[in-house]
Parts: sequence; structure tokens; C-alpha cells
Amino acid sequence: MFDQFTLGIEEEFQIVDPETRELKSHVSEILDEGKLMLGEKVKPEMIQSMIEVGTGVCANIQEAREDISKLRCIISSLARKKGMEIVAASTHPFSKWSEQEIFEHDRYKLLVDELQMVARSLLIFGVHVHVGIKEPERRIHIMNAARYFLPHVLAMTTSSPFWLGFKTGLKSYRTEVFKKFPRTDIPDHFNSYQEFQSYIDLLVKMNCAEDATKIWWDIRPHPKFPTLEFRVCDIPTRVDDTVAIAALFQAIVAKLHLLIDNNLGFRLYHRRLIQENKWRAIRYGLDGKLLDLGKQKEVPVKDLIHELLDFVDEVVDELGSRKEIEHIHTILERGTSADEQLQVFEETNGDLKAVVDRLIKNTMENVPEQCFD
Repeated sequence: MFDQFTLGIEEEFQIVDPETRELKSHVSEILDEGKLMLGEKVKPEMIQSMIEVGTGVCANIQEAREDISKLRCIISSLARKKGMEIVAASTHPFSKWSEQEIFEHDRYKLLVDELQMVARSLLIFGVHVHVGIKEPERRIHIMNAARYFLPHVLAMTTSSPFWLGFKTGLKSYRTEVFKKFPRTDIPDHFNSYQEFQSYIDLLVKMNCAEDATKIWWDIRPHPKFPTLEFRVCDIPTRVDDTVAIAALFQAIVAKLHLLIDNNLGFRLYHRRLIQENKWRAIRYGLDGKLLDLGKQKEVPVKDLIHELLDFVDEVVDELGSRKEIEHIHTILERGTSADEQLQVFEETNGDLKAVVDRLIKNTMENVPEQCFD
């Protein structure tokens, strides 16, 4: 029944000089060899100090783990050959966007021409999780319901507490940077796929966007693949965390699919209320409270995450992802990358280079050392 819920994971890594700990605009130096080894699984992004990798279409979370771990290993190996390291975190603690070079590509040139400094200053790194859903109509209805859980999952992935050398006071500053782009954040709900498509057609007609790829919501029906794409998260530093989050998104989709099949609904909440929870996740991460919109009261975010785990529990064994989902308890007990970065910052009297050193180390935790056959 759940065979259709395939997985794909995309991760955007920082390219860092291990001596200065600064970002390096050197993607071209590892891209050529990376393309030979990985083909379309590796590609540049707008900023030359970023490299993106993406898995193939994975039948289950175990395939996704193997693929994403191997990709980290290969990209790290290629970077080290050039005297660089990779980092998985959604902002660099102190590098400046104004010093980064733009990758030479028509798409990025047009984006900068259109959005100007908003595009130039987009020095952020993320993770996107695709879950396969064959029917377009079902994709929309699951998206409508899944919006409610986005702040819960964002709180578990925060990895961007610093920006341009400043302690921001937020756990996910990446989210605030990305809000400068148009057509971001939590989407409205749609009554049908046709209503969604009419919205896209109207944007194109009025010259707001060339196509649906210019919609950057926290969750969206992918414009080219039969997937629902979750884009809300910071990139977790540890690969185990990324795998757990991907498994959770898959389980959310499967549970909502099951409810629809059984003629059971999930209450849809207004975007403006979900945005309240998103702000709390951005600001406080796992240390704060979210709004239980059903009970209309504040609840510790960890309590709501436990409720979410109970909600998806009946589909986890059929998906074969119980081990991966169980890792979420480790995240709740240990904290997120943002929490650990802030801890290192305090313990070293504000040494941001020490923060980068910890990020380099944790990015390769539990990643296989041997990745070449």
C-alpha cells in the first residue's frame, strides 16, 4: 500500500577552508570530478561556496540513508583533495554574503537581475525532502494537512543561530533570510489541484513568475516530479538527523494518506495560525512552546513532537522506518545543531572558529570513511 511513498533528499553544503574556517568560492574545483562520479546527483547552487547533492529515487528510508551517506562521503573526499572541508549548517557563523561569488549560469544571473540584493544576500543552506505521491489531487490534500506539522519539524532541525559574526538570538536565522524572497513561507490551503494550477497559471499570465519553479513555499507539489517537497527545514549537521527527519516526513504523508482513504479528515488551520508556530520554532527551537491549535493553548514543543510521533506510529512499521523515527528521541534529548553551536560558543568565550570546527567534525559523524567501490 505504501510503495508509492518514495523518498528523495537534497542537501546543500558549505565549502569551508579548514585553516581560516571561512567559506570558499571553490565549487568549480570539485564540481567537474563530482559530475564524473555522480552525474546529476551533484550540482552547483547560486553561491560558489555551496555545493548541492541529491539522492536518486529511493524505495525506502534505508536506501535513502545509504545514498545520502555515500554522497556526503564522496563530496567530502573531493573537497579534501582540494584542501577544503564541507559543513552541513544553514548559515556560516561569520562569513559575509558580500564576499561570495555568484556561479556563472543564466538562471542565477536572471535571478539576481530580478531580485537584486535579496538574491545576492541569500547565503543560506537547506535540505529538501521529496515524498512520492502519484495523484496530483491527493498531493494537494496531503499538503493542506501537512502544513500544520511544519513548525514542529523545523524546531528539530535548527542549525543557523549565527549570521555575519553575530549571535542572532534565533535558532533558525536562515528562515528569516529566506523570507526576503517572494512566494515563500507557509502556503495557503487549496480546495483542489485545479485551484492550485489556476493560481500558477495566473502568476504566469501576470508575469509574476515564468513557471511553478519560482514558488519557494515551505511545502509544495514539486513542479516537475510526482512528489510533495518539504522545504521548511534547516539542514541538520548530522546525517542521522537528516535521515530521521526524512523518515518523519514520509510517515506524515503515509498517515494523512491513510486518513483520506478511510474518509477521515484532518482539520485545516489558517496559514496565519501556523505562521505563529513557525515563528516560535525559528526563535526558540526545541526550548520553546508551540500553540496547540486544537486545544487553543501553549504547549512545550517537545510534548507536541511526542504527540506527532504517536500520530504517525501506526504507519511506521509498514514503512520499515521505526529505527530511523526512534532517532528523533535522541534529537529531543541532545538538542539540535543550533543548540550545540551555541554551547560551543559559550564554552569558548565566543570563538566562532571553534564553532566551525565542531560543525566540520559533526558533518561527517557516522558517515562511512570508504565511499569508493
